[in-house]
Amino acid sequence: MDDPAFAVEADLQTQSILLASANHDIVALRHLLRNSSANVQDDETGFTPLHAAIASCEPEDPSHQVNGQSNGFTNGNSTEQVSEERKQELEAAVKTVKFLFQNGAIWNDLDRNDETPGCIARRLGLKELYELCVDAGVRAELLLSRLDGYLPLGDADSEEDEDENSEEIEELEELDGDKSVGGAENDSTGQGIVETGDESTENTNYLSSTLTFDRNRILDGSANGVMMEWETTLMRRSAELLLPGTGLRVLNVGFGMGIIDGIFQEKEPKHHHIIEAHPDVLKRIKEAGWYEKPGVTVHEGRWQDVVPGLVEKGELFDAIYFDTFAEEYKALREFFTEHVIGLLDPAGGANQDGGKFGFFNGMGADRQVCYDVYNKIVEMDLFEAGFDTEFSTVAIPDLEGEGEWEGVRRSYWKPDTYKLPTCSFIG
Repeated sequence: MDDPAFAVEADLQTQSILLASANHDIVALRHLLRNSSANVQDDETGFTPLHAAIASCEPEDPSHQVNGQSNGFTNGNSTEQVSEERKQELEAAVKTVKFLFQNGAIWNDLDRNDETPGCIARRLGLKELYELCVDAGVRAELLLSRLDGYLPLGDADSEEDEDENSEEIEELEELDGDKSVGGAENDSTGQGIVETGDESTENTNYLSSTLTFDRNRILDGSANGVMMEWETTLMRRSAELLLPGTGLRVLNVGFGMGIIDGIFQEKEPKHHHIIEAHPDVLKRIKEAGWYEKPGVTVHEGRWQDVVPGLVEKGELFDAIYFDTFAEEYKALREFFTEHVIGLLDPAGGANQDGGKFGFFNGMGADRQVCYDVYNKIVEMDLFEAGFDTEFSTVAIPDLEGEGEWEGVRRSYWKPDTYKLPTCSFIG
């Protein structure tokens, strides 16, 4: 039986930590955290110490905000003077948030309003606090991905070591929370966040599901959005940057609705290769006559099975685009880390600027803080893989207001801008 006295004591400890965080009292926090965690949560509000430290900075005077955001977020500055008292408050908050992160605070815990600490900082326009949350997210996600990559290099014969490694990863994931907000995983395809344990979003289940083709979208058997017409503007801009002229060689991984492939065809490519794995999409590709189009080659199957054969044959392309569905970010990372180097012509052939690589950039797009975290991660991973990446900012319309998500299981895009990547080999 649970000890009521212990429960009361634990609750008092939690409230003391939250109060010290809200008051930005690092001395008290240092004492309290000796025997407790920086990840306690209030039962009623769901606040963690990070939530409390940031939420307490909400200005009581509306004049402290510009266009609904606190001084310092929009463009990093404001035309209004910030009082000395306000400056000291924000400086204390910054020190407190840094201290909490140093003591293992989780960057993406959710409160009862479905907000992370970073979400609160952004809503209140607190730029420096928001950037601290983003940077903490980047560090945590990079650490997890690196451990996931390096641990298998240990002694495979030692079951004991393998168990210890698994426990280490589990502990880190508990410290960081789930790899995405709300018990979710990032989908590398632009479909943002998918729920952990949702079997419909696993690649093998997706490929065996029956797709619904509407005029302006494709849904899988669980009503997850596979591709939607609103993405056309983004695809057209990508195609213009990847194929600036005619007579080029292009590879697209993931046909979907055929949006970007149709735009590529307008560029009159010399060779146009398409990789598609879903049988329902392949059926529609055949019905639309793509197999008979001049210069078009359709490869049926998963890119993991098709690409090695293209490399073996020595196929080179001036432009490559990647947009699959129901794959995690590590699949995209594997593609540009291991395979693009064997497929993309560094000289660019007829593309005088050199070969270009692009992809649908939608990791973590269910909320702005996750999107910003993953944009930093993907840029670092691309650089490590030998790519120089230029990002173009494209405005996204009010998809919710325009009814784009009606009949869709969950919206996979929330940010109001899209960071469109165009990659080329460094040097």
